[in-house]
Amino acid sequence: MDHTQEARPATPTGLAGFAAGPVALVVVLQTAVLTALSGRYGFHRDELYFLVAGEHPAWGYADQPPLTPLLAKAAVTIFGETPVGLRVAATLTGVLTVVVVALIARELGAGRGAQAFAAVAAALSTATLVVAHMLSTTSVDMLVWTVVALFAVKLLRTRDPRWWPALGAAVGVGSLNKWLVFLLVSALAIALLVAGPRAILRSAWLVAGLVLGLAIAAPAVVWQARNGFPMLTVAGGISEDDGTENRILFVPMQVVYLSPILVPVWIAGIVRLWRDPRYRAIALSYPVLCVELLALGGKPYYAVPMLLVLVAAGAQPSLRWLARGAARRAVLGAPALACVVISVVVALPVLPVTALSPVLGMNAEQGEQVGWSQFVATVSQVWHRIPDEDRDRAVIVTSNYGEAGAIDEYGGGHGLPAPYSGHMSFGDWGPPPDAMTAPVVLVGDAARAGFTGCQIDATQENPIDNDEQGTRIALCTGTTAPWSALWSGLRHYY
Repeated sequence: MDHTQEARPATPTGLAGFAAGPVALVVVLQTAVLTALSGRYGFHRDELYFLVAGEHPAWGYADQPPLTPLLAKAAVTIFGETPVGLRVAATLTGVLTVVVVALIARELGAGRGAQAFAAVAAALSTATLVVAHMLSTTSVDMLVWTVVALFAVKLLRTRDPRWWPALGAAVGVGSLNKWLVFLLVSALAIALLVAGPRAILRSAWLVAGLVLGLAIAAPAVVWQARNGFPMLTVAGGISEDDGTENRILFVPMQVVYLSPILVPVWIAGIVRLWRDPRYRAIALSYPVLCVELLALGGKPYYAVPMLLVLVAAGAQPSLRWLARGAARRAVLGAPALACVVISVVVALPVLPVTALSPVLGMNAEQGEQVGWSQFVATVSQVWHRIPDEDRDRAVIVTSNYGEAGAIDEYGGGHGLPAPYSGHMSFGDWGPPPDAMTAPVVLVGDAARAGFTGCQIDATQENPIDNDEQGTRIALCTGTTAPWSALWSGLRHYY
């Protein structure tokens, strides 16, 4: 079969028809696998936080805008408060991302075979599997960024400025999830100014797109402004704490986040886009984005959605290269299969918990889904050492939102009250009433300066070495001041 002929125009737009059948098959299989595995292990610490945040609806939170917590709330309301129910939202974002990647490939002239190739590559990439398995802000970001890229490609292909409002709306929605989308916008803007075509910037429709995007983003921006922009504090902490490590690992992680076997594909995508003057800005936006992230000390995975766009661009030339000889396909067959197996093992909960340790170095998020019910049971043991007559005035305080979220989710079955924490938005949902003057169960590394008579009463033991392994749980006799006076000292973002 001559794959080079697949890109012949088959529709009035001059593009090949959409490969609906093959892409549908990919997403059906993707959905089946993700759903079958979504109940293994348990909630991730971030998911536990989102569940509580969804019970406190607002236009913003200390570390994020409102979209992902609201998706979490909607998912468990409709499908049940279980990992399977919550992760319907994650699966949906993963499936839609794969469809959008195939649509980008089509928009760039790919035939049906190359569109299917792009869909398979996106569905099996490690990063997509990770974020489609568990709900995170990155799950939504992956979808939003690819949609923004799709609209940008449509704008550049058609030169129809009426795509600006669609692009602005997508950015506005993305800003309700994470403000990282503004880095994508700035990278695209810089690339357009450098590589052109600059003419599409001279349009009233661009103004309309800006106004629409800002209108959608405004409520979350206003919330952050009224609360002192805590998201910027969190971002600054990430850069300060992890910036050097992020910069060192940035380039190597670009190679492995999707899969090493896909590196030639997205490099071919950069070359293909650069050779076409219409799309040079898309090609240039990726290195510009990388420079921005390196300067800010951002996490390497922030750039991954653009790699999916480049994979879409490289699908057709890669398929042409493979079609030129059976020997090429044979040589790449075994490495490709090995990369798929590695991606699945690293990203999805297919291994027994006791065999996870080697995987955690590549994907620590697997470990953060293990041991939460046992953790709550350990806290319960300490709690029930408090005399019965004192428990209605006793308090549980945790050092991070994962611990607090786990107690909120599983504590009812152990007779535990709602927990308190100074971490992220849990700090906004406290403090305990000043009338709570009985003993305090202090979980983790929460500050002890305001507490009296603290004794380590238990240490958490997990089947794997994750972040909660070795967490110490203390029982304190009380506090040195009312909770309202102590709370500002317990408030922290990282």
